[in-house]
Formats: sequence, structure tokens, C-alpha cells
Amino acid sequence: MSIRRLPEHLVNRIAAGEVVERPASALKELVENAVDAGATRVDVRLSGGGIDGIEVIDDGCGMTPADMALALERHATSKLPDEAIENVATLGFRGEALPSIASVARMTLESRVRGDAGAAGGWARVVDNGMVVSEGPAGVPPGTRVRVEGLFARVPARRKFLRSARSEYAACLDVVKRLAMARPDIGFSVEHDGRRALQVAGGDSLPQRVAALTDKGMIDNGVPVDLEREGLRLGGIAGLPTFNRGIADHQYLFVNGRPVKDRLLIGAIRGAYAEMMPRDRHAMVALFLDVPNDAVDVNVHPAKTEVRFREPAMVRGLIVSGLRRALDEAGHRSVQRPSEDAMAAWTSEGHPREGGDPASSFFAPVEGSGIPAFAGMYVSDRRPTFIAPPMARAEPSYAPPPETITHPLGVARGQVAKTYIVAEASDGLVLVDQHAAHERLVLERMRKAMAEGGVASQALLLAEVIELDEPACDRLEARAAELSEFGLDLERFGPRAMLVRAVPALLGQSDVVGLVTDLADELAAFDEALSLRERLDAVAGTMACHGSVRAGRVLSVVEMNALLREMEVTPHSGQCNHGRPTWVKLAHGDIEKLFGRK
Repeated sequence: MSIRRLPEHLVNRIAAGEVVERPASALKELVENAVDAGATRVDVRLSGGGIDGIEVIDDGCGMTPADMALALERHATSKLPDEAIENVATLGFRGEALPSIASVARMTLESRVRGDAGAAGGWARVVDNGMVVSEGPAGVPPGTRVRVEGLFARVPARRKFLRSARSEYAACLDVVKRLAMARPDIGFSVEHDGRRALQVAGGDSLPQRVAALTDKGMIDNGVPVDLEREGLRLGGIAGLPTFNRGIADHQYLFVNGRPVKDRLLIGAIRGAYAEMMPRDRHAMVALFLDVPNDAVDVNVHPAKTEVRFREPAMVRGLIVSGLRRALDEAGHRSVQRPSEDAMAAWTSEGHPREGGDPASSFFAPVEGSGIPAFAGMYVSDRRPTFIAPPMARAEPSYAPPPETITHPLGVARGQVAKTYIVAEASDGLVLVDQHAAHERLVLERMRKAMAEGGVASQALLLAEVIELDEPACDRLEARAAELSEFGLDLERFGPRAMLVRAVPALLGQSDVVGLVTDLADELAAFDEALSLRERLDAVAGTMACHGSVRAGRVLSVVEMNALLREMEVTPHSGQCNHGRPTWVKLAHGDIEKLFGRK
């Protein structure tokens, strides 16, 4: 087989494959160029998720016509002044972004040097899939504007592997968020199909910029991180352990100002928060690591999303120490809860019957079972009504404790740490995790309801407006019809908010904001080709978690016994939705051994 030289246009397309994987890849290169050009403002316009069009406008230093021609050649760059490749201080320098993009799309490049008083005012150059089709004077303001149209239109093998416009748009928005977070001194805006999706002004403080791009709650629920050790410096903001997310999409990492996705850094974050939050939850952080240029290799990946450290153990130790020190200084702080007025703004329909059993506001017999239900429900004319369960209640002094202990899980004798139920059985002592156990019971009820046609919904007296980022709203809106089968009735309320009108009746009065936020997180990891019924356990499990009795809530003996009885007749009630045990038993023999009686 003979060896031959590849034609120039094919070489460029191969190079493009290294740099331009999808619209977000092209957008990243263009925005990085704008930042490196000294822009104080970067405006992004997208159409069709970036597949149909990408436009990036900046007010940076601009380029002369000669610079523009050179910028469209391979291996040409202004970001590497000498051959010391390891000392690059800009976001990029490979010099292949513009020619690579121009080889697989139609690119219009317009620029004017800042301070240029020439009559023409600027220059434009149009390249269509690697071929220069026109160039000439252009009346443009100082700075640079790059327009990319029809990405991969002539490369069907690449085009067909792009995802939906909605998914590609979400990836583009994430790219801009990360770059905007790294530079709070620069203003950024994003428009998608003519609608404003993001806008932040230059001059923000780091906490303000992080909160604006992630969650407004980071202002009140974040702690500053600042640690320097042996020439390495770690800064940023970290969310409190109780201010967490269902997936790790709100962990933003930067090395020398570059957004990265590095396993070492992610593992260090997980280690720092170990034993402070459940395993299925993830911290919210924005960390900025500054290291000497010779201590890190930024050229591991063509897009520079991965890095390699000369001393990874030192870097990991710095992150773990910095985060733990910041969290330790936070002391007993926890998530700032909504005000009482906000909590009182909505309530479920229904009121307890007057003159009824003191526990009737929380329990009612389950038809045909002979046992009470444990979900904040009572039955009236065979129709369940849900009300807010009480936060705490003591047993009346005249109510004698039940004496029968013939049930498998025994009878309740008390509560430890407002979290664990202590029950006496005929063969030993039973400890029950009330939240984990109730979570499983709610999940099994939801499974049964779905098998029988769907979960009944409970209307809110006042609809709840929940603010989320636009991609999260897109995911929820796309699955709204399916979520209604689970009893969750929601609709779009503007670009970045959802309106919740009803919640699953099985959940009673649940945390609506937390429920919808976590569902949006879960949907990000779902295969769009699968229905939510095929993801029944994941969706129902998330809902069950938010509708369960929480640890730290005082229960009456009646309530505790009702929970035990339902556990005894519910499948899989021995473990919670996350695989942890819901109860343990200490046999009489084991107790005797503890006291040296056996």
C-alpha cells in the first residue's frame, strides 16, 4: 500500500475533528478568543441550539486584515510569543480553532482594531467550508464578530451524530456559564433563537457571579475558600453540606483560569465532603486553583478540558484541606430556610375533622388491611384528604402503652434522637430509621399506584413558582405529560421558571421546590429515548424521598406503631430506596452478652 499526502481540505477536516466535536466546542473556542482579546463584554447569539448558527461579538482589541488572513491559517497564533509552550498564560494557543471551524461550516469573520480611525472601519472575510468566498471593507465597531452557520452541513457523517437542538443548546449554555464564572470582570450575554437566556454584567464579585450562574441561594449558603500552600493557591466558594444537589452538575473547577473537568479534582471534592452528606448527593462548589505553569500540563486534551499535575497528591491535599477548613469555619450553619411567610404561602386542601381522634390528622385505616396508613391522610366518605402533619406531639398521660409484642417488628416504646424508633418485639429490641423506612413505604405506594393507572394528584391552593435555569426548565417541560402520571402537575412559566399546580397526593405536604429541583437534575442523566415509566424507580424514589417523614421529627407512639405495622405488610421494606437498612434487631441473647449475663 502506497503512502500519499492528504489534500489540504481533508487535513483541515481531520484537525477540526480534534477541536470541534459539537456546537459547544466551536462556541468555547470563539468565546475564549474573545476573552483573550481583552474584551470587556462578550455577546453570544445561537440558533437551533448552535447547529444552525453561532455568533460571538466582543469589544476586544480587534484584528487587521492581514491578521485575519493569518488567523484562518493552521498553526498560526498570537498567544504564544516564543517557543516556551509550557508558559502559555491565555485560554488557548493552538491556532487551529478558526481554520478548523471554517473547514466544516460557513464562517463570517468581521473585525476592527480598537482605536482605528480608518474610513472603512473594519474588514470582513467569509470562508465557506474551507474556501474563501469573499472579503472586503465592513462597517463594524471596534472588536470582532464571528458568525458560524450550518455546522457540519457538508459533513453528514458528523452531523447525524449531533444530539437534539435542545441538548446542544444546553451544552452551549454550560460552556458560556463556565467561562463567565472564570471572569466576573467581563459581561456576558446569551440569546437563543431571539430570546435572552443569560445576562451578567462585568464587575461582579465572585460570589455574586457564581450565584447568578448557578443558584441564588449560594449567596447565603456558601462559604469562601482561601488557602495557599507551597506556591499553590485555592480560592472560590463552596456550598454548605446541607445545600446540595442530586447530580454533580454544579461543580465548577478552574485551573489557572481555565474551566476543566478533572477526575482528580472531582475526587478531592468528594473526599472533602465525605461523611458530611449522603452518598447520593453532591456538593455545589466553584473552585479556582492557581499553580505555577511548570507544575501543570494543560495540553493533555485538544480542548484543554483535562490537565495533568506534576504533584497530584499535593493538589488533592490542598483541595481537601481548603474545603474542610472553610466548612469547619462555617460552624453549625445549615441551609437558610425560607421565611415563615413564604412557607405559609401555600397549603394543601382539607382540614381535620372536629372531635375526631387526635391522631386522625395523620393516620387513617387502609381499606381492607386493618392497619392505619402513614402519609398524613385521613379518610372521609372513602376519599383521602391530605393535611400538614404536626411537627411534634406527646402522648396523653392517660393513654397506656400497648402491651402486645407479637408483631414481627414489635411495638414502639420510644424515639431516640428524633430519628430512630425503639420497639420491643417478642425476641429482642428493634431500631427503625423513620425516614428511611417511610421513604420505602411511599415508594412502594407509588409503584402500586402507577401499576393501577397513575398517581392521584393533590392541588395546591396557591401554585408554586420555582426558578431554575433554562435547560432544567426545558427538561421538565419536555416531560410534563409523563410527570402528570406521577401526580405532578407543572407547566412552563417564562424562560427560567416552572409553575407547579399539584403534587402527588401520596406525598402529602412535601418540599415542592426541592422535589422539582431534584427531578430536573435527575432528568439530565436520563436517556431521552426512555419513558419515565421505564425509569419508574428513579422518579418515584426521588418523589418518595421528598414526601417522607424526616429525621428530627418527633412522632407519637400511635404514629410510630402505624409505621411499624405498614412496614410489616410492605414488600422490600427492609431497605430504603438507596439500599441502606431501614431497621436492625438486637436479639435477647445479644443483649445478655452485652451485660455479661451469657
